[in-house]
Amino acid sequence: MTGPQGRGAGSAPAVSVCASPRVEVLRQRADFLRAASARRQGAPGFLLQARPRKPDEPVAPDLIRVGFTCSKKVGNAVARNRAKRRLREVARLVLPGAGRPGWDYVLVGRPGATAERDFAAMLDDLRRALTEVHSDKPRKPRPEPVPPKGPRRGRG
Repeated sequence: MTGPQGRGAGSAPAVSVCASPRVEVLRQRADFLRAASARRQGAPGFLLQARPRKPDEPVAPDLIRVGFTCSKKVGNAVARNRAKRRLREVARLVLPGAGRPGWDYVLVGRPGATAERDFAAMLDDLRRALTEVHSDKPRKPRPEPVPPKGPRRGRG
């Protein structure tokens, strides 16, 4: 005989034995800005920004956090939402296995490429980008911004 949840009367509830880390979504602008100023790795379908969280941050250290963004360069709202849906699915499939707990990741959509790139290729792109971001090889410093030439015109 089965109980109200469809289980046997004396059986225990089904429990996931999957030991993969939990993945949460970034929602606050400050988290996106911190990730933008950290490590980055380009891929044909997107840009990956990643940073290890500091121990004093009020977030559980066993979490993987991920954010998604697409600028208006990607297209209208329909195109941006489609690109973000694809990025969310890629992250859902890859990050639990290849991401590191205690890290924040942001996937930035690229115009044209994010929505049209083959999905299997995007999965490989994210795995490769994560490997590069987590490697300890030295990174090239970002170039300094070039100051504008001449005096500023107008008010300001």
